[in-house]
Formats: sequence, structure tokens, C-alpha cells
Amino acid sequence: MGTLTISDQRGASPARETMGLPDVPTRLTLRELITLRVREEVARFNAGRTADVSPLVEPPAAERALRRGLPRTGPVAWEPHAEAACRAFTRNGFFVLVGGCQLDGLDDEIDLAGDPDVVFIKLVQLVGG
Repeated sequence: MGTLTISDQRGASPARETMGLPDVPTRLTLRELITLRVREEVARFNAGRTADVSPLVEPPAAERALRRGLPRTGPVAWEPHAEAACRAFTRNGFFVLVGGCQLDGLDDEIDLAGDPDVVFIKLVQLVGG
């Protein structure tokens, strides 16, 4: 197990943000990788490090507006966010490339030996028709 550096890319833009994921095994499934990523995002958010968090899946606009108006009553649970991220992947909300190869399914096995590039490509929502 080691720290894995992942990159985020929005659409076709070459600009990337990076994030380190600690304690990642060298072999896991895409579902496990997404879960580890979301757990780390939520842990950073709960620790007050919101500047360090670029969420994989944004909550719906209505939920974000509701949260802004309410005081935080406790830590955010990571499980519902991991489930939402996995659902978003299955609906092509984002793509994942490992070593330049696109992964197709949540149960795809990933070999991280050799420290391949791991890129999450977040799709940009189009406005209008």
C-alpha cells in the first residue's frame, strides 16, 4: 500500500488538478478506487479543508442551496457520496483512465504497480439544447 496521485480533468481541457490518496493497494477494482477517493474527499471536508476538496460528484443544486442555509450539525457521511459517484460513473458522468486506458466497468481490476497515471475526466454539462 502506498500513496496514489490521481488527476482530475474537466472535459477536453488539458488543465489538471491532482490529489493524493493514502494507503491504496496495488490491486483493486474501479469501484474500490472510487470509494477510496470519495472517502478521502469527505475526510478532508469534515476536517475543514474545503479548499483541498474538488468533489468527484457535485450534489444537486437544490441540495447545495439547502446546505448553505443550514448550520453543519456533524460530519458528512462518505457512504452516500460513494454510492452517488458509482452511479454517476455508470451513467457516463465521468470517465477513468489508468495508464492511458479507459476503464469500462466498476468491477474492472486495476493494477497500480509501476505507478500508472490515473485520471478522472469529469464531463462538462451542456446548457441549452
